[in-house]
Amino acid sequence: MVDTTPLTRAVDHFADRLRAAPQSRLQRGAAAEALALARELARRAQLIEDPGAQPREMPDAGMFAAADQVTVAVHDLALVLRSEAEVAEAVELVREAQQRAGV
Repeated sequence: MVDTTPLTRAVDHFADRLRAAPQSRLQRGAAAEALALARELARRAQLIEDPGAQPREMPDAGMFAAADQVTVAVHDLALVLRSEAEVAEAVELVREAQQRAGV
């Protein structure tokens, strides 16, 4: 089993920052960045689980749900990751998204 602790910690930190962010920051792009990350994480999880299927896109549940969407997506991905390299790549995606989001 792969240790996904670094990934879940990175996402938990990002999600906490999103939840604490003012609405104005969410509106200026932080929520959109989080949704894009959630969609990418969900897409990766689906491709690992069912490589032949077309991934479904995570719906936009609104800016106040973005933190929860990222959290759900990363926990789904963490269940199917197979290597430390995949974990490290996902952690980097989270860090880059958080930086772009400015939170």
